[in-house]
Amino acid sequence: MKRFLRDNGLSLGFGAMFLAALVGQAFAGQSDFNHRQLAQGGRELSLLQYVVSSDFAVNVAENWQSEYLQFFLYVFATVWLVQRGSPESKPVGEVGLESDKEQKVGRYADEDSPQWAKAGGWRTTLFSRSLGIAMAVIFLLSWFAQSVSGLSVYNAEQIAELQDPVTWAGYVGSGEFWNRTLQNWQSELLAVGSLAVLSVYLRQRGSPESKPVGTSHETTETSG
Repeated sequence: MKRFLRDNGLSLGFGAMFLAALVGQAFAGQSDFNHRQLAQGGRELSLLQYVVSSDFAVNVAENWQSEYLQFFLYVFATVWLVQRGSPESKPVGEVGLESDKEQKVGRYADEDSPQWAKAGGWRTTLFSRSLGIAMAVIFLLSWFAQSVSGLSVYNAEQIAELQDPVTWAGYVGSGEFWNRTLQNWQSELLAVGSLAVLSVYLRQRGSPESKPVGTSHETTETSG
C-alpha cells in the first residue's frame, strides 16, 4: 500500500483535491443559487437537487471544457511550436513528428514498448496520437454538456422574464454563451503561455516543470 501511494501520489493527490473542490463548489453554488432564488421569490433547492441541476452542471462543464481545450492545444502545438530555453518546449531543432527511430515505433520499438507502438499500421498511427485524441474528445463532450446545461439555465431565465426560449443552435450562437466560453479560454491560454515563457528565466527546485536551478536560460531541458 505504501508503495502504491508513493508511485501514484500525483494522481491520488490531485484526485483528492479535485473531489474536495467539487464538493466545496456544490455547497457554495447551492448557497448562492438559493440566495438568488429567495431574492427573486423562487424555490430553494436541497443540495442533492442542486447537484443534479443545470445551474451546477453548466458551472462545472464550462471549466472542464476550457481546461481540456488547453491540454488539447498544448499537446498538438508543442509538436510544431517551440520556445527557446523553456522546459515546456522541445529543443528548437526537433520541430515536427520526429523519426520512427526517435519515437521508438515499429521495428525501432523496445522490448518493453507498448504493443501498439510495435504493431505498425493503423494501430501505431492511432496510438501515436492517442493522447491528443483523448484530450479533444473530452473537450468536445464537456463543451457539448456546457451548451446543453447552459441552454436550460438560459431558457429558465428567459421564461422568468416573460421572454421566448431559444433553440440549442440559437443559444450556441448567442453572446451569452460565447461570453461564458471565451472568458475561460483566454485565461487558460494566458496561463499556458505565461508558464512557457516564465520557465525560461525562473526556477522551481525539484519540479519537472522547471529546468534544474543552475541550467542556463538558453538551454531547453525537456526532461526537467
